[in-house]
Amino acid sequence: MAGESPRDTALDEAAHGGTAVATAGAAGPAGDTPDGAATAPDSGTAVKDHPESADKSGPESDTPDGDTAEAGGRRRARGLWTLARRHPAFSVIIATAALLRLVAMLGYQPVMFFNDSFDYLNVAMDPYPHPLRPDGYSFLLVLLRPFHSFALVAAVQHLMGLGMGVMIYALLRRKFRLPGWGAALASAPVLLDAYQLQLEHLVLSDTMFTFLVMCAVTLLLWHDRPTWKIAAAVGLIVGLAWLTRSVGMPVLLGVLAYMLIRRSGWRLMAVTLTACMLPVLMYMGWYKADSDKFAITESNGIFLYARVYKFADCHQMKNLPVSEYPLCTEPANRLPNSQDGIWNARSPLNRYTGTRFSADNNALGNDFAKRAIIAQPLDYLQVVAHDFFRVFRWDRTVFPDPATYSQYEFEKKSRPLPDWHMPGGGTAAQDAKGYEHGNARTQVVEPFAGAARGYQDVVYLRGTMVGGILLLGLAGLVPLWRRFGGEALLPWTLATGLLLAPAATAEFDYRYVLPAVPLAALAAGIAFRPEARAAAAGWTRRLTGRGRVGAPEDARESEDAPESPKVPA
Repeated sequence: MAGESPRDTALDEAAHGGTAVATAGAAGPAGDTPDGAATAPDSGTAVKDHPESADKSGPESDTPDGDTAEAGGRRRARGLWTLARRHPAFSVIIATAALLRLVAMLGYQPVMFFNDSFDYLNVAMDPYPHPLRPDGYSFLLVLLRPFHSFALVAAVQHLMGLGMGVMIYALLRRKFRLPGWGAALASAPVLLDAYQLQLEHLVLSDTMFTFLVMCAVTLLLWHDRPTWKIAAAVGLIVGLAWLTRSVGMPVLLGVLAYMLIRRSGWRLMAVTLTACMLPVLMYMGWYKADSDKFAITESNGIFLYARVYKFADCHQMKNLPVSEYPLCTEPANRLPNSQDGIWNARSPLNRYTGTRFSADNNALGNDFAKRAIIAQPLDYLQVVAHDFFRVFRWDRTVFPDPATYSQYEFEKKSRPLPDWHMPGGGTAAQDAKGYEHGNARTQVVEPFAGAARGYQDVVYLRGTMVGGILLLGLAGLVPLWRRFGGEALLPWTLATGLLLAPAATAEFDYRYVLPAVPLAALAAGIAFRPEARAAAAGWTRRLTGRGRVGAPEDARESEDAPESPKVPA
C-alpha cells in the first residue's frame, strides 16, 4: 500500500515535480523495467517532438512572472495532495485538529486566562526574575509583545500542539517503522483531546514546556549516534524547558541517564550538560543580581511545605526549631487541600510577616518539610501515592475547587479581568490591556464557543486511558529488557516522572497531567515497532512450546533483536 511503506514518502514525488505520476502510463508495462519501475521517455525525443516546449524552457524564456508563480502554486498544491494521499489517516486527524483549534480561536477571542497568566504578563511587561516561577514563558511573551496580539500568542501555542502531533507521527513512521494508521493513532491523544486544546488556548507555560521537551526527545531518538551538535541542541532545549517550568530539572536527569544507558559517551553527555546549564546559570546570575541569591525561584521550599501540610505532626519531629513552630497545625484545624497551605488566607505561612514568597519563608518551609518527611516517611508516601493514582481515575471530578477547575473549561460566559495589585504597581487587568493595547477580556462568540463546549463535553482523554497508554509503553519495554527497553525507555520514564513530580513536590492538578501525554503516547507507539513485536513473538513461542526443532535462526527472536536500520530522510 502506498501509505504503509516508510520509504515511500511524498518527498520523493515532490522532488520530481510529480513527473513519475505523469509518465507512469507512457512507460509501458511494469515488467519492462527492473522491479516494475516506470521510466520517463527519453528527454531528447520529447524535445524533438515538441520543439515549442524547448523554446519555453530555455534561458531566454519570456514567461511572465505571474505564470511562474501560478505554476509554482500548482506544484505545491500537487505536493500537498500527494502528501495527504500517502498519509491518509494522519491527514484526516491533523486536519480535524487544526479545524478544532480554529474553532476555539474564533469562539474565545483573543485568548483565555488562568490565575497564573497575570504573573507571566507582569514579567513580560517589565522583565524581572519572578520569585514564584521561572520566566521562560514570559520571554516568549516578550518576543511576541511588539505585535500586541493575544490572538497571536494563542496561534503560536496551537501550532506547538500540532507540532507535537507531527513529531510523534514522524518518529513512529520513519524511525520505528509503524504503519500509517498506527502512528496516526498514537498522535491522536495530543491532537484531539479537548483539554489539551483548551490548555493551548490559555496564557500558560505548559504548552511551551511540553513542546520543548518533545523537541529534545525527538532529536535524541531520531539519531542513533548523535553528533556533538545534536547533543548541544538537546541540552540547550532542555535548559530552556527548565527555565519554563522548574520540573525541567528532572527532564535533564532523565536525558543524561538515557545517554548513559545508550553509551553515547561521556563527551556527548558533557556537551549536553554544558549546553543545558549555560542558559540556566545565566538566569541564576540575573536572579543573583536582582535579589542577591543564586537561585531560579524562591518557591521550592514553600511548595514542598504544602505537600506535607496535610500530614505533618510536629509532635513527631525531634528538635524542631522554635522559628518553625508557627508552621505547625493540629489535625482538627487543617484545611482540606495541600494547596491551601500556600494560597488560603488561613495558611500558617501568613503567620509570618513580610511577603509570602520571601527567601526566609522559603528556607523555613523547606526545612520544616524535610523534617516532616524524615519523621513520617510512610505518611509522605501515602499522600504521594494518593495524588499519583488520582491521575488514572475514569471520572474527571471538580478539584481542587470549583473556581480553579472552571478555568480548565470552555465556559459560557467570560469573566472580567482581575484587579489584583501586581509587583511594580498597576493591576493584572492593566497589564493585560497594556499587552494587547486594547480590550483583552475574553469574548465568547457563538456558535463557535458552543461547538467548543460541546466537543469538550464528549471528546477528552480520561485518566484511565492515560493509565492504559502508560501500560502499553511499559509492555513494550519488557521484551527488550536486556537493552533497558530500547528507545522507548526515554519517553516512558519522562512521562512517568512528569506525573510523579507534582505528586511528590506539590499536589495533583489536572493541568500537570497533560504534559506527560505526548511522551506516553510516543512510548506506547514504540512498543509496537517490528523489533519489539518480534521479541514478544519469540517469548510467546517459547512460553507456549510452539518452537520447532531445527527452526531457522530468524524464527527465534529474542530481546536481543537488532536495532532498526536507518531510513534515509
